[in-house]
Amino acid sequence: MSPTPARRPGDRGEVSRFHSPDFPGAQHHTPKPATSHNAPTLAHIYPPGAAPIQLPGALTLRNVEDLDAMKEAIEGKSSATIIGGGFIGLEVAENLRKRGMEVTVIEGGPQVMAPLDPEMAGIVAKRLEDNGVKVVTGTIVKDISELDSDVVIAAIGVRPATELAESAGLETNRGIVVDEMMRTSDPNIYAVGDAVEKRHANDGELTLVPLAQTANRHGRLVADVITGRTTKAKQVLGTAVVGVFGLTVATVGWAEKTARAQGRNVRAIHLHPANHAGYYPGATTIHLKLVVDADTDAILGAQAIGEDGADKRIDVIATAMRGGLTASDLADLELAYAPQFGSAKDPINMAGFINDNIVTGAKTVQYHEVADYVADGWKLVDVRTPAEHTAGTIDGAVNIPVGEIRDRLDQFTGEKVLVFCQVGMRGHTAASLLHNKGVEVANVDGGYLTWSLAGGA
Repeated sequence: MSPTPARRPGDRGEVSRFHSPDFPGAQHHTPKPATSHNAPTLAHIYPPGAAPIQLPGALTLRNVEDLDAMKEAIEGKSSATIIGGGFIGLEVAENLRKRGMEVTVIEGGPQVMAPLDPEMAGIVAKRLEDNGVKVVTGTIVKDISELDSDVVIAAIGVRPATELAESAGLETNRGIVVDEMMRTSDPNIYAVGDAVEKRHANDGELTLVPLAQTANRHGRLVADVITGRTTKAKQVLGTAVVGVFGLTVATVGWAEKTARAQGRNVRAIHLHPANHAGYYPGATTIHLKLVVDADTDAILGAQAIGEDGADKRIDVIATAMRGGLTASDLADLELAYAPQFGSAKDPINMAGFINDNIVTGAKTVQYHEVADYVADGWKLVDVRTPAEHTAGTIDGAVNIPVGEIRDRLDQFTGEKVLVFCQVGMRGHTAASLLHNKGVEVANVDGGYLTWSLAGGA
């Protein structure tokens, strides 16, 4: 693949395609005679993709041939171990379990679904376990002979297929380095797809995003550039979705843990609304988390998990992020409503309302901060009903239902109070009542449900 003269702006030409015998993922394009006055140039389009990270003796799943090999390998077998608890690993686990196999997922990190924050990943782990999948975290497998399993499948990620680029002398880093027009260090060689580094919209830093939707958008962009259009790739958000035993698990942007690791001042918001009007049959819960830059109100990311409607909400937030809307702007989005499709106050609007409450002075505390507040002398108050309190509560909480607060104000005199309810709404009401009476008060974000989903923090 020898370098060719730099392509001038406005050069145009039709192209015909052939495949490299050296690397089947490469697509070289040679121009047919150009119709413009400019001389045609040679353009190479290089979409090599990514290769699965191998573990000796384990199967992988990247293409149809891998699938055929896996189907043959599991025939007549009763147990399977999947190494890796990411998107592919969990999809494989579900399908093998539905074939009646005993399935174990082993994840080297502290949780399955690394793009999620731990309290959200816990929802996914529970759904796996409820469907008979054994989940093991914090365990690195180096030798599959140590496993007692008929079949072992490695789903531990992919690496950019940069071999051809490197042999051609193109600049590479973690992946192939390209500019905003997807041109490599040789301006007549374009690269797209999983092997290419992108820039993240939250900080402009280089990242790898091995997602098909991004690759397809960039493929169209390169075609536009070659035909003479001036267009540039947008920075990426990493919007993704996966299904796990009837749950939709969707994410966009950064998790809270990522934002904090990047040094951001983070505001996290948890809510657990129904996917549509609760009085309409079939309503189910969506667990939604919004990650916000507390200094700028910029949306840094979001996660949504539910049986219906989670993907829709993440797509709305991804669009809002691309459009530069703030977290408070979500409160005023005009979204389609009918009882079977949503709520008059959509979960997206609710996330905006909660954020706006915090911006205008409401104080919230995260589930993992509760113990520290109690240790610092804050009085922990469960404002749910006595029946809810009896069924399960945060250790050390006293029960004062929200409807009784006005009659029991003397019990809050001189106290710093940390209130919580089931999902945060009644807690906000209680906090507002107490604040108006001069009590220093905070509400546990996302309520008891978020705290319990995190394993009791």
